[in-house]
Amino acid sequence: MIGGMAWIKTIDYEESDGALRAEYDRAVRRAGKVYNIVGIMSLRPLQLKTSMDFYGALMHGRAGLGRAQREMLAVVVSQVNQCHY
Repeated sequence: MIGGMAWIKTIDYEESDGALRAEYDRAVRRAGKVYNIVGIMSLRPLQLKTSMDFYGALMHGRAGLGRAQREMLAVVVSQVNQCHY
């Protein structure tokens, strides 16, 4: 979409249950709220869990790069991709 943000159907925290509620609760414990990047996967809770587990392994697992270096790479890639978050 040029010139605006795409619209993606999401499920709000209050409407969530089961596996999605569990992932939303993990997000709240981790970050204090459910950020949009998590909510956009709300229609697919299993994929949301897999994605968050993958993110956790990349950002917090053993690696040759420190956490700050990993965050810096994420910021650079987001900038190159013109992400707005």
